Amino acid sequence: MSTIKIRPDGEIVAVWNDDLAPLVAEGGVEIKRASHVEPTTDGKWEADMFPIGGPVLGPFSLRGQALEAEHDWLETAGY
Repeated sequence: MSTIKIRPDGEIVAVWNDDLAPLVAEGGVEIKRASHVEPTTDGKWEADMFPIGGPVLGPFSLRGQALEAEHDWLETAGY
């Protein structure tokens, strides 16, 4: 389940979840990438929050850890 937030300026934001697909299918939705979760050269994982002006999180041993850190950072930042 995804949390949908309405900002004071009326912008609606949410972290993508496939449960949102029916809403997107209705049209008028712009999807923007918030981060890149990628492996490092030594087999670790990082969540690069650069697309929204954030830091690089990690490195993490597991991809799932990087995804969790990404999600936590987005929630804390108000996305």
